[in-house]
Amino acid sequence: MASLVSSAGPGTHLIPKGLFRKSTHLIGRVVVALGLIAAITLICFRVIPVNATTVGFFYLVAILSIATASGLVESTIASVVAMLCFNYFFLPPIGTFTIADPQNWVALSAFLATSLAASQLSARAKRRTKEAIDRQNEMERLYSLSRALLLADTTRPIARQIVQQIAQTFEFSTVALYDRTTGEMYRTEVDDMSDIEAKLRDAAVRSSVYRDEESGLVVTAIRLGGEPIGSLAMKGAPLSDPALQSLLNLVAIGLERTLSQEAVNRAEVARRSEELKSTLLDAIAHEFKTPLTSIKAVTTDLLSAPSAELQPHQRELISIADEGADRLSKLVTEAIQLARIEGGKFQLSRAPHFPRSLVSAALRQMNSLTDGRKISASLQDDLPQVSADAELIQMVIAHLIDNALKYSPSGSPIEIGACVREQDVIICVVDQGKGIAEDEQSRIFDKFYRGSKEQALKGTGMGLAIAREIIRAHGEDIWVKSKPGKGSEFCFSLPIAPRSGGE
Repeated sequence: MASLVSSAGPGTHLIPKGLFRKSTHLIGRVVVALGLIAAITLICFRVIPVNATTVGFFYLVAILSIATASGLVESTIASVVAMLCFNYFFLPPIGTFTIADPQNWVALSAFLATSLAASQLSARAKRRTKEAIDRQNEMERLYSLSRALLLADTTRPIARQIVQQIAQTFEFSTVALYDRTTGEMYRTEVDDMSDIEAKLRDAAVRSSVYRDEESGLVVTAIRLGGEPIGSLAMKGAPLSDPALQSLLNLVAIGLERTLSQEAVNRAEVARRSEELKSTLLDAIAHEFKTPLTSIKAVTTDLLSAPSAELQPHQRELISIADEGADRLSKLVTEAIQLARIEGGKFQLSRAPHFPRSLVSAALRQMNSLTDGRKISASLQDDLPQVSADAELIQMVIAHLIDNALKYSPSGSPIEIGACVREQDVIICVVDQGKGIAEDEQSRIFDKFYRGSKEQALKGTGMGLAIAREIIRAHGEDIWVKSKPGKGSEFCFSLPIAPRSGGE
């Protein structure tokens, strides 16, 4: 811990260097105090003879000065020595410690009590003044540190700036910071701190405190919400416990700010990346639109030609190309929709609508794609109006119906229903397909996810993702209930439209 010094000779005890220095300073101050008492005694006894009352006054002034300049120990020793000198040199019989007049006993006792009390009061006042000044300096430095941390450059490592600011503000010779979250160690380059890295890590794990009074080294844990998030080592002038705790709180806030800033940066990078992907997808999809339109026009024209003009195998190939163009056109359309939704390039046009009208409009859009499948919509007439963008909600319903058509047997029915739940209307599309495994249900709304291997070739993988984003834009939710072999039920909620003032 502390280095040791020893005096010569066998059997001599080792004395800590810090204690040796303190003892030497104390002895020096005591010698100065005794010298002052001796000087007063010599002047008043030999140079300028005065009466006992004046001498006692000089002694008291000297003792108050010693208490103010040095401390209680020095002033107490000076009080006892002054009392002895006062008795020996100025109270009859002079030259002896005997007091002939009983009244002088009272005077001597009063002098000793007064000098001791005065020295204690003076030392206490000095100590409190020093403490007040130290606390004020600490508060000013803590304020300066907090201001510096608030103005820290977020483009540079904040933990490194914290170390530099602490060392500069509190004039510590060395500061080291261990961030438990990242495992990084930051330090000033004034001293070699490699010997305390273990103490820093131990303090961060065990929330322990290490102090070395000789060197002024303090190693302590940094806590946030009661949990240690790192540790701090400082070497220099000691801080009071409240100031140290305030400093640790500032460091904890600084480290938390680092984590928050990193999270914000990652979110910003992710957002920009998503915007870039959406923009590229939108641009590519639009580039596909023109040639697809031309291909569709050609295949449609060829298929409308009389049967005699085309060989059967030619008509079959053209039909395949026509179906592929339809599928690719649908994929491009959905890609454009998804890119616009994710890129925030659409705005909701909310208005009150009856759920039945939204479902009916979606069924009309899907009429040519149902291949005669039975789709029953059982919606009550007394359902309240919902606040929604009709065009987008019809798109959601169309995607859910299309999904049910793809993943259920051709002869099975599809049902659409709705009900009221608190302040929402719930619309559901139910099929009799193979169902969805529980581990897949949380993924089917992800982009380009198309279920298990046997279903992988069906669909584009964007329909449910588009539906989810549209419903989320309305501030609502979409979910699925399904068990393997028992079909699936896709539901989403819409807010009930507020009643107008006249109703």
